[in-house]
Amino acid sequence: MKFQLVINMERMSLDVDMCSVNKHTLEMVQMADAAGFEIVWAAEHYGIEMTIAPNPFQILTWFAAHTERIRLGTAVVVAAYSHPVRVAGQAALLDLYSNGRLEFGIGSGAYQWEFDRMKPGLKQQQAYRYVQEMLPVVKALWQGDCTHSGEFWQFPSATSVPKPLQKPHPPIWLAARAPVTFDFAVKNNCNIMSWALTRPFSEVETYMARFKCALNEHLPSAKPLFATMRQTAVYPKPEDATHYLDALIAKSGRFENLFKNLADVKNGFPEKVDVEQLSTRREFDRAELQTNLMFGTPDVVIDKLQAYQALGVDHYIYNASYGLDMSSQKQSLQLFIDEVMPAFQR
Repeated sequence: MKFQLVINMERMSLDVDMCSVNKHTLEMVQMADAAGFEIVWAAEHYGIEMTIAPNPFQILTWFAAHTERIRLGTAVVVAAYSHPVRVAGQAALLDLYSNGRLEFGIGSGAYQWEFDRMKPGLKQQQAYRYVQEMLPVVKALWQGDCTHSGEFWQFPSATSVPKPLQKPHPPIWLAARAPVTFDFAVKNNCNIMSWALTRPFSEVETYMARFKCALNEHLPSAKPLFATMRQTAVYPKPEDATHYLDALIAKSGRFENLFKNLADVKNGFPEKVDVEQLSTRREFDRAELQTNLMFGTPDVVIDKLQAYQALGVDHYIYNASYGLDMSSQKQSLQLFIDEVMPAFQR
């Protein structure tokens, strides 16, 4: 099993210095690069301090300039927010700048709050239709001139300038949870990135079952990769969990706000929603979180990861961004590198 990293620039309050966040994020990426992580991912979000990512291609170009080998992934390009010609050219330029290290991830987007500003009138549940129209067009633009007359975009003959360095194109990843997305991904030879949020391991098993069902139906010539993400915390002693859980729960209330548009966002900071009032509040129970997420001492985390490996997960995505202070983020990642990764490299 290989490893990937999600690390966002994030601030939970104005008290946190943006230059420090900037420096810390790059240092985390460099740690992953040196340790042999396969991919680092950059998101696309707007107007939200807890995920500062208005341009994933720009972020990844910055990462590329300060790393040696780690591959650079968009997680994800939100199809509804952009034009295919723009996306194709921006992605190809990053592939060129990074000497062919781009992993192109595309998806529907998550936050209804964001859709209300970036694509007013569009419900998040319908955004997958933009993905299904955009992806074939981007691939065609990478090959040469094409015209397009679709439901969401129409344009005369155009092409991607520049073209990607990787041939026939960079690896493509699709963010998937629903059966329709797994089906589309496998049919179009896309790798899968999945996220069970704070739900139990059984949710990952559900996604794997959907993936295998799609494989059996479409019989691709080469099996796509299956990756899954969890918020991750590795700490020396079991009693250290409290600090990491405190940070996660504090951010979770804000995440639920954005995901379901439950409260206001003031100057880029989402107001916290009381998770005790949510219908999904069991997912934020401390014992449940500690069990469901990749939280634990190195031995515990190794055991959990071995279950993912046995299930057939090809890549595990280490999510470092859940409101944790910068020092603790580094300590956790270093423990993961020093004591967890070697168990999967032997």
